Amino acid sequence: MSDKPKSDKPAADVPPVVLESGIEVKPIYSYEDVKDIDLESELALPGKYPFTRGIHPLMYRKRPFTMRQYSGFGTAEETNERFKFLISQGQTGLNVAFDLPTQLGLDSDDPMAEGEIGRVGMAVDSLKDMERAFEGIPVDKIGTSLTINSVASVLIAMYAVVAEKQGVPLEEIRGTSQNDILKEYIGRGTWIFPVQPSIRLIADTMEFCANSMPKYYPVSVCGYHIRESGANPIQEIAYAYCIAKAYIDEVKARGVDVNAFVPQISFNFDIHGNFFEQIAKFRAARRLWAKIVKNDYGSTNPKAMMMKMIAGGGGGGLTIEQPENNIVRGAYYALISALSGTQTMALCSYDEAYTIPSKKAALISLRTMQILMEEMGLGDTVDPMAGSYYIEWLTNEMEARIVEQMKKVDSMGGIVKAVSEGTVQREVALQAYEVERKIQSGELPKVGVNKYRTEEEEAREIEFHEHDPKVAEAQIAALNKLRAERDNKAVEDALNVLKEKAATKENLMPYIMDAVRAYATVGEITKVFKDVFGEFEEPVKL
Repeated sequence: MSDKPKSDKPAADVPPVVLESGIEVKPIYSYEDVKDIDLESELALPGKYPFTRGIHPLMYRKRPFTMRQYSGFGTAEETNERFKFLISQGQTGLNVAFDLPTQLGLDSDDPMAEGEIGRVGMAVDSLKDMERAFEGIPVDKIGTSLTINSVASVLIAMYAVVAEKQGVPLEEIRGTSQNDILKEYIGRGTWIFPVQPSIRLIADTMEFCANSMPKYYPVSVCGYHIRESGANPIQEIAYAYCIAKAYIDEVKARGVDVNAFVPQISFNFDIHGNFFEQIAKFRAARRLWAKIVKNDYGSTNPKAMMMKMIAGGGGGGLTIEQPENNIVRGAYYALISALSGTQTMALCSYDEAYTIPSKKAALISLRTMQILMEEMGLGDTVDPMAGSYYIEWLTNEMEARIVEQMKKVDSMGGIVKAVSEGTVQREVALQAYEVERKIQSGELPKVGVNKYRTEEEEAREIEFHEHDPKVAEAQIAALNKLRAERDNKAVEDALNVLKEKAATKENLMPYIMDAVRAYATVGEITKVFKDVFGEFEEPVKL
């Protein structure tokens, strides 16, 4: 008797399943769904173009993904203590959170900084804070990600000078800076300067690192925050790639070889939502990036075609309601990340939906990643999802839709114009509204939120991270002490030169580093840029 089904058509009473990306999913997939895909050229072996199955031949079998939990709060001393704790527990990289004043280029004694000093990240006013944060941490052995954007050039300079003081040559510095301002206009909002001078500063860091810091990734294009702001998975990748192309075009226009600097671009992507959709998203994205770099830019360097990413749990998937469920969500996000071929993994902690992660929550997230690698066999073989009829069909469909979305951005006049005018922001806001509407109506299930709630949940007390107001007092006192003890004439001279150069087209990184070495503050350097560049005014597009 044959086991072959009588028909591959779904029964009429089976409800439709439509992914967030708008793709309708059939109940059953077979060879018929992939027969028109040239699997040999579209998949290839891991480590071979177009890298669908992974950018390295042996992936985790040879080198496990870097475990890089997002951390940092209060003062540099408190952050240093958390860094050392996580390293002692087996974390293999650092991921630094900065407080809002630092992200917005404000010194801690600025009136606008009141109430926010050290609250959602580490407060950094000057090189002195970075020195304290990395005291006892060898920056040539532990790679560090700096989650900073508008003033990324300043923090990269500080990190480089910390390395100098540790005796580490610039060419040996390892790490990453987020440094993606276009997504800030779309998603998070920590912009300061207008679009074009902001892109100029990013290009300065990319050109400088290509010439002087070849092991450092100056830009991590961040689809993550675009997704967290409401974009669907297709938009997440499409907007990120349009942004990456804008940065490449800016540096390429300076005469820098794409083969030299594109390998130093990485990506930060989000994971929450449908398990298979997320895996296919990353496999499609990796393949598409290889094609873009090779075909659009004529690159001959395989390393430039490799899409390197950090991917872990997205906070947008976590819930305040029944927060222990976030431990389970985080484990699935980690599994997706590993099956998707990430280079670095960072998981949001279970309490991060409502507070700064506790030490216990951060440790659970780290242990989740370690269990996957050490106990669950995620490093045993490369891309175990390959060959699945559903996964390969979905990967192909995701790639096609990402390309379509990128063409839509081009029709808007390109990503820079679309962001400057607020068009992309409007698209993301509309998508966010639609998702929230579906959650509120129950159309989009969310366990513990619109399904399976309990009476106890309504009265549950939530434990928040306690913010100590003495942090601000200590930080401002340290800043005043720095200003009293430093060579203020050297600071003034360095800032004057920086202002003069900012009005030219010259690369500003060497002059920013000179100001940093003199212990000029983040706020003082930012003021120089404001005086020359002006400030961004957010467009409102209804």
